[in-house]
Amino acid sequence: MIETRQIAPAVAEIELQLLLEAVYRVTGYDFREYAPGTLKRRVSERLRAEGVNTFSGLQEKLLHEPEALGRFVYAMSVNSADGLFRDPGFFLTFRATVLPMLRTFPFVRIWCANAGAGDDAYALAIILREEGLGHRSRIYATDASEMAIDQAKAGRFPADLIDEYAARYRETGGTGDFERYYTSDGAWATFDPTLRETILFAQHNLATDASFNEFHAILARNVLGHFSKSLSYRVHQILLESLVRLGYLGLGANESLRYTPHQRCYEEVSENGKIYRRIR
Repeated sequence: MIETRQIAPAVAEIELQLLLEAVYRVTGYDFREYAPGTLKRRVSERLRAEGVNTFSGLQEKLLHEPEALGRFVYAMSVNSADGLFRDPGFFLTFRATVLPMLRTFPFVRIWCANAGAGDDAYALAIILREEGLGHRSRIYATDASEMAIDQAKAGRFPADLIDEYAARYRETGGTGDFERYYTSDGAWATFDPTLRETILFAQHNLATDASFNEFHAILARNVLGHFSKSLSYRVHQILLESLVRLGYLGLGANESLRYTPHQRCYEEVSENGKIYRRIR
């Protein structure tokens, strides 16, 4: 770990806040209200990766090297994931509980917020195709980082994960052949281009941007835990405004609507699956 103990904690805190303020003024990405633990861990990781010793040194590099700034935004904003079909029980519940309602709409819009590498978006594209909804649905996969969006558009994953992903796929209720959904060149596997045709990739910053459409389902899994309480409440409001009445919200395994101002607007569909339905 980069040695920063010689710097007084109060000075280091000032440097950190100045760094985040500078990034916000230059790029519009606002990381100032991220949860303190997440914030310090990710910035410290950037100190090591960029080979600098202080927050001030990192700030100087970010302001004068656009590539370093892009890497910083990516590292700070990307939603850490465990790959395709993480938490298979979530998608099993989604198939059983959410899809029957989605079938009642002539066209279905789903938002994957802070989509990162696009794992949840591709998982949904596979499920919707299998359930006969692929031709009348659109998945919006957004992230604050342009690097993340480019990575998601590429639709690639290490080929040595194929067996693990195939096992997860079966746990979600998949009954087909997982090989239908990718091609492999040995080192990498690439999703079938027809899956990508159902996904719209775009930049959207949950910390600063507003609602941009109405959706029948939103997946924001393992996102809110990175934010401070005030920012997470703001994001909850954006998600609520973006859901149609009786639409569904999917959260991460360690996330909940309990004790938030928006709790009364939802009913819990499945505690294990962390899926909520908007009722107000």
